[in-house]
Amino acid sequence: MKVVTSHTMQELDKKAIQECGIPGLQLMENAGVCCVEVIVAEFGLKGRCIIMAGKGNNGGDGYVIARVLQQKGWSVKVIIISERNQISGDAATNLEKLPGSIINFCTSEGQLSSQYMEDFFQADVIVDALLGTGLCSNIRDIYLEAVDLMNSSGRPVVSVDIPSGVHGTTGRVLGDAVRASITVTFAFAKLGHVLYPGAEHAGRLVVADIGIPPHLMESASGYDFLDENTIRPLLQRRDRQAHKGTFGHCLIVAGSTGKTGAAALSANSAVRAGSGLVTLAAVENIHSILELKTTEVMTVPLPDSGRGYLANNAFTMIEKLLEGKDAVAIGPGLDRHPETCALIHNLVETIALPLVIDADGLNALAEDVSVLKRKKSQQVILTPHPGEMSRLTGISIPDVEAIRISVAQEFARNYGVFVVLKGARTIIASPAGIAAINGSGNPGMATGGVGDVLTGIIVSLLGQRYTAWVACRLGVFIHGFAADMVAEEKGEIGINATDILEKLPYAYNKLLKNTRNRM
Repeated sequence: MKVVTSHTMQELDKKAIQECGIPGLQLMENAGVCCVEVIVAEFGLKGRCIIMAGKGNNGGDGYVIARVLQQKGWSVKVIIISERNQISGDAATNLEKLPGSIINFCTSEGQLSSQYMEDFFQADVIVDALLGTGLCSNIRDIYLEAVDLMNSSGRPVVSVDIPSGVHGTTGRVLGDAVRASITVTFAFAKLGHVLYPGAEHAGRLVVADIGIPPHLMESASGYDFLDENTIRPLLQRRDRQAHKGTFGHCLIVAGSTGKTGAAALSANSAVRAGSGLVTLAAVENIHSILELKTTEVMTVPLPDSGRGYLANNAFTMIEKLLEGKDAVAIGPGLDRHPETCALIHNLVETIALPLVIDADGLNALAEDVSVLKRKKSQQVILTPHPGEMSRLTGISIPDVEAIRISVAQEFARNYGVFVVLKGARTIIASPAGIAAINGSGNPGMATGGVGDVLTGIIVSLLGQRYTAWVACRLGVFIHGFAADMVAEEKGEIGINATDILEKLPYAYNKLLKNTRNRM
C-alpha cells in the first residue's frame, strides 16, 4: 500500500482539478458519499448522528455527509466551530444545501459542553469533520473542547480524512487528538495514519476512491507501507530440486563473554529464516557454550588470548572464513572494546560480500562513521534502534524519533547503505532515497534479543540471494509477522526472542499459502 504526505495529497487534488478538469465540488461530494457508505455499512440504515465540522474543506465533507445521511432517513445535527461568514468556496456551497434546522454555529469556549453534551451522549455515531490533514499547530480553546467531548462521549467516532489533532505527515498529536473508531481517508493513506502516535488514533482505516485519475495516482510520490499484500509477491517458493547449497551459506561474527545469547539468537534465526548453512564465528572462550546453544549451526572459535572479546588478531581467520560464504553479519554481542572496534572497521573495509551490521558493530561505526565511505561491499545494511541511530548521526534520540523517515533516508543516501531504523513502524531506507514503513509487529517485541533475531533473518535472506532492498523489507516484515503470530497465541506480555525465531517457519508458511509460484 502506498502512503503519502499531506503535501503530496494537496498537490494531487490540485492536479485533478486544474489539469484534469474535475470540479472540486465533485471531489467533495464523492468524499462525503464514501463516508456515508461506510457509516451505513457499519451502523445501519437509520440512526442519530452528530457532525462536528470546521470551516475548511474537511467541514465541507461533513456538510455533504449530513445532507446524504438525512436523505437516507438519519436524524442529523451539524455543529460548526466557526462563524458562517468564515466559510467559503466549495464548503460554503455545500453548507447552503443543508436545511437551517440542523445547523448550529458554536464559537464560544464552554458552549459545546453546556448546550450539546446530551446530544453527543445520545448519538449513535459522531462524525469528526473538524480539522483535516493541513493542521500544523497545536489545537486549543474550543477545538480542544470539541476533541475532548468527542473522546469522552463513549460513542463511536468516524473521522473524515484524519482524526482531528493528528499531523497528517508526521503522525504527531498536536495538543490532543480524536480517538476514532474508523477513519475514512481519500485516494491514499497518509503518513499520519500509519506512523505512531497517529496510528493509535485512526482506528480502522478505510481508503476510499473519490475519482482521482489513475495516472495521477500512479505518478504520486509516496512510501511503501508493508503489509501482507505488499510482501507476498517478494517471497520465492522453493525449487523441488533444491539442496542446502541453493539457499546460501551465512557467516555470523558475534558474541563475547556474557553475551552468548545474542550470538546464538542471530545464528539460530538465520537457520529458521531459511539458510542452507550457517557458520557462527565467536571468541574461543565461549565456543563450547555456543556449540550447545546452536545445534544446527557450525561454530568456529576465534582467537581472543583469553580476554573474552575479539581483536585484530582474529582478522586473518575471519578473512579465511569468508571463502565460500554468501553473506555476512557482524555485531550481536561483540563488545565495545577499542580493539574490537578496530577489528570491525577493518572488516567493513575488507568484506565484499553482502553485509549486515548490528548492535556493537554499529557502536564501532559510531566511533568513526567515515569508515562507511571506505566500505568494500555494495550491499551494506545497518539495523540501528533509535539510540544507535543517535550515536551514528549525532542527533538526539527525541529528534531521531520525531523525523524517523528523513533521518534514515539522509543517512542511507550520505553513506550509500541500507538503513533499517527499528521501532514501532520500523523505517527501511535505501541509498537511492526510497523508503518503506513496516506494518507488522507489536509491543511484545520490546525485549532483549529481538534485534538479534532480525539480524539473523536479514543475513539469511541475503544469503538466499535476495537483493538488499528486498531482504530488508521482507526480513523486517517477517520478523514482526512472526511476533504477531506469537502474540495471537500467547498475548503480547512475556514474548521472548526465542518465541519469535521459532515461529518464523509458520510465518513464511502463512504468507506462502496465498502466493503463486514466482520462481
